[in-house]
Amino acid sequence: MRETLDLKVEPRGKTGKGAAYQTRKSGLIPGIVYGGADAPVLVQVDEHTLTRMHSTGAFLQTLVMLEIAGQKTRVIPRAVQLDPVTDRPVHVDFLRLTPGGRVSLEIPVHFRGHENSPGLKRGGVLNIVRHEVAMLCPVDNIPEFIEGDLSGLDIGNSIHISAFNLPEGVKPMIRERDFTVATIAQPTTYTDEVTAAAAAVEGEEAATPAEGAEPGAAATPAPGAAAPAARAPAGGKAPEKK
Repeated sequence: MRETLDLKVEPRGKTGKGAAYQTRKSGLIPGIVYGGADAPVLVQVDEHTLTRMHSTGAFLQTLVMLEIAGQKTRVIPRAVQLDPVTDRPVHVDFLRLTPGGRVSLEIPVHFRGHENSPGLKRGGVLNIVRHEVAMLCPVDNIPEFIEGDLSGLDIGNSIHISAFNLPEGVKPMIRERDFTVATIAQPTTYTDEVTAAAAAVEGEEAATPAEGAEPGAAATPAPGAAAPAARAPAGGKAPEKK
């Protein structure tokens, strides 16, 4: 199960732009709690606390236990509006997680079995196509991450979402195809060696004289090409035209 953070908020009575401005001026951020059978509730959150939580980059995927006037409600942040100039939060939305419900979340991807992958042993590189996967999860069984096994994968092999053992009730949002989550790619050193070898071969071919030509002989101009300009005699002037 995913960790749940505690956050204490206060009820907010007034609505409108003026009231929201006054709320932010006092160091609080206006917000709303919605979803489920209960009516939406207007709240206000401490600005410093919200900014710190939002700066982690994972706030919208974090389960939160809101305490409102002594009552606790399990929610997940669904949106944080930012000021276009300062990037400071100006509004936050929370979605109630009702028992028996489901919610879509981006779940992080982890891997095991690195030591049992022939491709990685040979110097291959794990190329992660999706670091997170959009999953539809029961609100009472939201995983911290999903894990794939790399055992037996060689260079050029892939691991698809069907190879993951997902928790009960957890399903990928993309169902019409078995999408790739990661691949075992060629080692970077191998690619560099092949490129260098190809460049060396091209250089040797360019330096080899054509069949029948003497080494150091000047190349014959192609038909239609301009002939090279004649050189002036060393130490003298060019011959005068008569």
